[in-house]
Formats: sequence, C-alpha cells, structure tokens
Amino acid sequence: MKWLRNTIEVWAYEMKCALLDEGVIVFFVIVPLLYPLLYAYLYSHESVREVPTVVVDNSHSQLSREFTRRVDASADVQIISHCQDMEEAQQMIHRRDAYCLIYIPKDFAKDVAEHRQTTVELYSDMSGLLYYKAVLSSCTEVSLDMNKELKAQMIPGATEEQISVFQYPIEYKYVPMFNTQSGFATFIIPAVLMMIIQQTMVLGVGMMAGEEREKVRKGIAEPHIIGKNPVEVLMGKSTVIFTIYVIIAVYLACIVPVLFNLVHIWRWQTLLAFMVPYIAACTFFSISISSIAHDRESFIIMFVFISIPLLFASGISWPASNIPIFWKGFSWLFPSTFGINGFVRITEMGATLEDVQHELNALWIQTIAYLGISYLVYKRTYGKQLWA
Repeated sequence: MKWLRNTIEVWAYEMKCALLDEGVIVFFVIVPLLYPLLYAYLYSHESVREVPTVVVDNSHSQLSREFTRRVDASADVQIISHCQDMEEAQQMIHRRDAYCLIYIPKDFAKDVAEHRQTTVELYSDMSGLLYYKAVLSSCTEVSLDMNKELKAQMIPGATEEQISVFQYPIEYKYVPMFNTQSGFATFIIPAVLMMIIQQTMVLGVGMMAGEEREKVRKGIAEPHIIGKNPVEVLMGKSTVIFTIYVIIAVYLACIVPVLFNLVHIWRWQTLLAFMVPYIAACTFFSISISSIAHDRESFIIMFVFISIPLLFASGISWPASNIPIFWKGFSWLFPSTFGINGFVRITEMGATLEDVQHELNALWIQTIAYLGISYLVYKRTYGKQLWA
C-alpha cells in the first residue's frame, strides 16, 4: 500500500529530525521531564506550617495568654515574639522576621467577663496568601473552641451531658474530600501536568514549523514530502508528535503523582480512554496554530506567556460559572481547558468516563476540527513541493 509506505517514510524522517534537533528536544523531552519534578518538589510539603508570627498583647490577662498559647500550639503557627507595641511588630514584619501579627486589645478579658463581644485583630504580609490562610484558620479554630468553653461556664451546675449539648447543639465533622490535606500541590499540580503537555507540544511543533517555512521561503524542497499528498504528510508528522507524547503522558499522568504521593485514584482504562483524545486534540491544535510561525524563534515569544491565563480560564482556580462568557468561550478553543477538568476529576475524584462525557466529547470535536485545519495548513504551506 503506497499511502502507508509514504506515511511511514514521512514518520521516520520527521522522528529523526525531532530527535536530532536540540531545540525541539528541549520542549518535547527535557521540559516535560524536569519541570514537573521541580514544580512538585517545591510544593511537596503541601501546606504551610509553623508560620512565624508575632503577638502584641495589650490585655496581659490569663485569657489572652491562653488564647496565644493555643494558637502557638497549632501546627500552622509559631509565635516567635511578644512585642511591646505595634511599631515593633511592624518592623519585624518589614524585616521578614515574621509574616503575621496578632493584636489582642486592652479590653479583651474585660469584655468577655462582662459578656460583651470582643475582637482579636490579625495582620498579615499579603505577599504570601498561604501565610494569611494558615494563621487565620488557626486563630478561627482557637476562638471557636474558647467560645464553646466560655458558653459552658454560663450554665453553672449543669451536667457534662448538658454542657456537651450546649457546646455542640449540632455535631459536625469536617472531612475534606479528595484533597484531604487541603494541600497546594494536590490542588495545582494535576492541572499543571496537563498544561505542560499542550504548551510544550505547541512550542516544539511551532519551532519545527518555523524552520520548515524558512526553507520554503528559500526554495529548499523537503525531500521526504516530495511526491506525497497532504494527508500522508499530515499523518506522518502528527504520528511522530503523538508517539513522543504518549510516552510523556505516561510519565506525567502515572509516574509523577506516585513519586510525590499525590492523589491518584484513577482506573487505567478510564485514563487511557481520556488521554488518547486529549493528546490527539493537542497534536492537531499544535499543527493548526503553527501556521502563524514564520521562523523558529518568533513562535516561542508569541505563545510562551499564555500558560497562566489558560490555567485560570480552565476553571481550576476560579469557578467557571464566574468567568465572563467571552473568556469562557475563548478557553473552549484550547484542549487544555477540557483536559485539565477531565484529568483532575478522573485522577483525584475517581470519575468514570460517563462523569467526564462532556469533556470527552469536546476533545473529540476539537480533534476532528483541528485535523481539518491541519490539513489546510500543510496544503497551503508546502504548495508545489507536494506532488512534485
């Protein structure tokens, strides 16, 4: 079969070129292999612990000292100093000796004793939102526990059962699902892994396309495509990309989560059925968008900065229902939007194919649409070189 021979010939030549091109190897192999390791390692501790915190206690009461002691005993906060005034505490935060400040007012114990509501003020260096979250959560939990104890003191002579009912009129248990530690790595890294597949593929294919267009402008004919039709060239080139990224996807989706003990409760049949259309959609999307690459370097400059906006637009870090309809529609042009949401639900929530049917259908639609665009791109790019 001539078409199969031609396709294999294009595949073999393109695979050889990809493996010998240092720039392409960086995007196709080195970045997908090393970047997830670096990113996962940086956030391997999942949560911020022992945030350095200073206290300004103007109450100087037993109750204020008990509040401070309990906050310091929590896993997320470390009280490193008791300052005399706010100015001293602010200077420590400016020097980055501490990141948060707890201020207890003078009338703290007096207000409680007289059954008036009191306050504890929290100030934080907002350059690190996780510091603020950790200290705020600890202070909130301590204040709730002390509130229950103070309320129990208001019913003298009550039995332990009455006190328990008064403290906990509705018993509840907080059990976070899937991300049990509320860890940052478990939250963000699965989305980043899918984004890496799309972005590195786009940059690598764009670099290859830019070089090919430079040769076309110089009238240099590609020997491996002469005498072949656009379908054979497209299938040969796209299969090279697909082959490389099947291996990369196994590493990203199966090995990295295990290495860093991230949540991975997927079933291999479900993951395989989802990743195939995602890699295919990314492949033809990369080829389609590479039509704007006029040389090797320009495409990197145009596309490298779009990763973070696409991550936000996917709805993984901000509710999709609150994203403006224009940006939501814009995000649907990219396979990463559906790939991220489907992958997170499959790997971290144990979703089945039926649960991600919307994302799966969208990826197959993108695969077909970008396949047609890719055909037109190759037919236009090479012109007379085809069928020569």
